[in-house]
Order: sequence, then C-alpha cells, then structure tokens
Amino acid sequence: MAMPRRRFALRFWDGSELTATEPCSPTIAVLAPAAIAHMLRAPGQLGLARAYVSGTLETDDLDGVVSLLDLFERPRLDPQTAVGLAKAALAACGRMRPPSVPTAELRPRGRLHSVGRDAQAVRHHYDLSNDFFKLFLDDSMTYSCAIFSRGASTLEEAQHAKLDLVCDKLALKEGERVLDVGCGWGAFAMHAAQRGAQVVGITISPAQAQLARRRVEEAGLCDRVEIRLADYRDLTGERFDAIASIGMVEHVGERRIDGYARRLSGLLRGGGRLLNHGIARLRASRDRIGAFTQRYVFPDGALLHLSRVELALERAGLDVEHVEGFGSDYSRTLAEWVRRLDAGMDEAERFVGRERLRVWRLYLRGAKARFDGDHISVYQVLCRKPQAV
Repeated sequence: MAMPRRRFALRFWDGSELTATEPCSPTIAVLAPAAIAHMLRAPGQLGLARAYVSGTLETDDLDGVVSLLDLFERPRLDPQTAVGLAKAALAACGRMRPPSVPTAELRPRGRLHSVGRDAQAVRHHYDLSNDFFKLFLDDSMTYSCAIFSRGASTLEEAQHAKLDLVCDKLALKEGERVLDVGCGWGAFAMHAAQRGAQVVGITISPAQAQLARRRVEEAGLCDRVEIRLADYRDLTGERFDAIASIGMVEHVGERRIDGYARRLSGLLRGGGRLLNHGIARLRASRDRIGAFTQRYVFPDGALLHLSRVELALERAGLDVEHVEGFGSDYSRTLAEWVRRLDAGMDEAERFVGRERLRVWRLYLRGAKARFDGDHISVYQVLCRKPQAV
C-alpha cells in the first residue's frame, strides 16, 4: 500500500472509504470526481486548494487537516506504484471536462511588482468587502499583528497596545509630520493623530481609502489626517519626521526591497525615524509563500528574511536601532480572527460568497500553523536617518 500509515480517513462520493490508521484523525470527504480532477490538473497544494475552495473537498475537522498538511511528508513511491495510482485516479474521474478554476483565484497580469500589477494584487485582497473584514477584526479595524504579550487580554486591547507601541518607538511629538505606508482602514493614522501628529496615510485599495476617510471624518480628525489613494512610489519631494510601514513590506518583493527602502529613506528628514513591521521567513531555503496563498490571498506576496530587510534599510542610509519579534503574538491574533470569522460565517458568506469564505477559513488557519511551526515570524525594525553632515 502506498500509504501504510494514515493520519486521516478518506470518504468518496460513492460511499467507499479508506480508514485512518491512527485514532482521532480527521475525515476528508471527496464529494465529486471534480476534486480528483483538480488534483490531477495541479498536483500538490494548488490542486487541493482548488478542490476545497470549489466545495468538492470537505472535512469534519479543518484545523486538524491544516495541522496535518503542515507536517505531511509525501510518501516515496516507486514508478510502478505512481503510475498505478495515476491510472486509478483517472478511472475514478471517468470521462469529463477539466473542472473550472474557482473564480476566487487570481493570476495578476503585467510586469511583476509594477505599480499597475501591485494594484491588481492588493485590490484582490483588500477590496473584498469592508463589512467582511469588520466581522473578524477588532473595533479599530487593525489588520496586522496584535500584541498580547504586554498584558492585553482581548483583541481590542492588544491592537491598542500595538498602536501605542509603534507611536512610542517612533517617539512621536506634537505636530510632527508622519507617513503611514499601507494605512489600511486608518487605524494607525488616527491613533497617531490622537497623540498629536499630522498624518498622511496611503493605500492603493480604493475600498480601504473610502472607509478610512469616512472613519477619519467621524472621529473629527480631518484637520490632522489625510488619506491618499497612492503607491509609495508616487511620493516625491515631501519630507516626514517619522514613517510607519505596518504589514506592507510583504507586498514589496525581493526585486523591489532596495528601492522601497531608498524611497522611504528619501522621504525622511535628517534625524527622522522609520518603523518597518512585517512578516519574515525563518528558513534559508523554505517557506516561500505557497501556491494557494499566491493565487487566492496575497498574489505576488513575498516573505523576505529579516536580514534582507535590514540590509535594504542599511543600504538606504538608515541606522538600525532596534529589532523586536512578535511571532507568538501573531499566532494568538490569528486564533482570534479564526474564532470571530467562524462565529459570523453566515454573514461572511453573504458579504463575499461561499468560495471566498472557504479561502479565508483555510488561509487564516494555515497562517497560524506557519507561525506555530516556527516557519515564519513578524518583526518590528526601528531605524533612524542620520542628520545631514
């Protein structure tokens, strides 16, 4: 048998089953031949994702399956066994047209990390539905790692602690001009403004910009916060006392990281501070963003090593003053997002549809598994630009 040890059970559309060899194992239900066709057409993570997102693959324990996939090692098959399994899969499918790729999948067009292609990728993710994100984020709609490790007990408290920490690290003073790169729905921009800063927030998501502007107006902060629909590469000739980039560097990519650092450095006055908050890989040759996340969640996303981000910042003329990791905090943040999304699944499906809901239930759990497995972490890197000589 190709897999003598199985930590999962399989149940097929015709009622046949393959039992697990270990107790308390999840059951994976193959509901239609199209599920197998997806996996034959795109073997590995992408085919499995297509089958699940399309609804032709189901499970009684999604958490258990995600944990299993994180540890799963493909069995080594001799050529004869591999051919036999492929023939059996084709026979099970019968004569059928290849199944359609789920509509939630995106392959961006254009030159990698060009302004236009980055806009496609970001809007695929963030223009999904503001109401959908409200279901699982905290009241401030902060979509990045919360910090529980400094005494917070709720997601709201932990996100407030994170925003406070960023302001403290940047040592913001009354009246200082601050840039919020990738400002999302305006959480940090509003928080910094409430502490006396003058803030420009930029995003390339029209849905985010629209809601952020409304929230700024409702908070009475229009005189302190400006939200722009702009790419960081659009900013020239301006100067800021401090810059916060929270959860944005993951969209920049290896090819653009040095240009990103140079552009932000060029926007700082002498003595200005930059805080870069982003997810980083912890392995030298593994854990690039997988096919599922690339097609369904963060098209063109790239997790760089912390050392590569620091190198880019140093090359741009910035002095790195402090680095701090919050991997366990992000795991707890994701657990809370999963809990809240699961509690609001009926509303979520109404906002984004069944496919996208399945994408996000799988994605949030997969991200948590990567943090729990010490494959990725999140770091805040604080830098200062030297005074001009």
